[in-house]
Amino acid sequence: MEKKSIFSKQYIAVLVFTIAAVVAFFVMKPTRKTFLKTQGEVWTTEYHITYEASADLTDSINAVLDSIDRSANVFNKQSLVSRLNCNSTNRVDGIFARMFECAVKINKESDGAYDPTVMPLVNAWGFGYKNGQLPTPTQIDSLLAFVGILKVYLEDERLVKSDIRTQFDFSSIAKGLACDEVARMLARNGVENCMVEIGGEVVTKGVNEQGTPWNISIDMPVENNKATVHESALVIALNGKAVATSGNYRKYKEVEGKKVSHIVNPKTGYSEESTLLSATVVAADCMTADAWATACMAMGTQRTQAMFEKRSDLGVMTISTDAEGNFIVWSNKPFAALLPK
Repeated sequence: MEKKSIFSKQYIAVLVFTIAAVVAFFVMKPTRKTFLKTQGEVWTTEYHITYEASADLTDSINAVLDSIDRSANVFNKQSLVSRLNCNSTNRVDGIFARMFECAVKINKESDGAYDPTVMPLVNAWGFGYKNGQLPTPTQIDSLLAFVGILKVYLEDERLVKSDIRTQFDFSSIAKGLACDEVARMLARNGVENCMVEIGGEVVTKGVNEQGTPWNISIDMPVENNKATVHESALVIALNGKAVATSGNYRKYKEVEGKKVSHIVNPKTGYSEESTLLSATVVAADCMTADAWATACMAMGTQRTQAMFEKRSDLGVMTISTDAEGNFIVWSNKPFAALLPK
């Protein structure tokens, strides 16, 4: 006797359709986006990230920061830049190549004021991964012999040095690049509105939770070598831009009654003596803003203002002092356009 299925073809069809509909509902059901916040500490500084998304992306943020650390952190002995500095490898990765190419460009445009090969000088002055007595003029002259980004070049993913003693310090650009990379990762995950801040370097996209451009506070240059003091000088409105500030008011040391900044002029080998206390740069990407802010501090007040007075692609603000110690705030037109009306 032929057995008959207890399920008719029609019943099976209805069952399959129902299961498919239920799966589609849960898979395709749109999840409401909300503004999320992630914060923590990296490279001895704090970071704060706000973004609008339907899922927590903290793990992805940490993965980006870890990748920058493995490539660019000179205080990590296992990082790529540390291994390049001690010549245990000559192979570079994409992160290093991007920093190097940006550095070469800004080095040329700043007439050598920005140069990440100052690592030996930074160490000599006690601001790097080595500490010792302050350098003599003779020692500085000997170190300058192998400082200069034009003494190295990239060839087929290899770093070629004309002098193996040349070393890199990308501390002045890595935080900016990290901001850019986190923002790019967020964009790949569908995030349209975000603010990424790492140690004062900031990238913004879209609008904030109130639907308005992101308001970014620029700190006054309040001297304090032991703690970070936030006292707002002014607020700018950003949308799709990045901003970075560099100064000599937080990281410095006293030498024979004089303040020695951690920013070393790569052309002279000495901390730049200038009335310039801080420089803030607004650019399309944070890596560029970060590098230029450092270059401005090496150039000093007059050179910075002369260079950017008529330049339209970068917004620049400087805070300097007069003979009486009063603050003098200057900005070019692109920066002034970001101030609240």
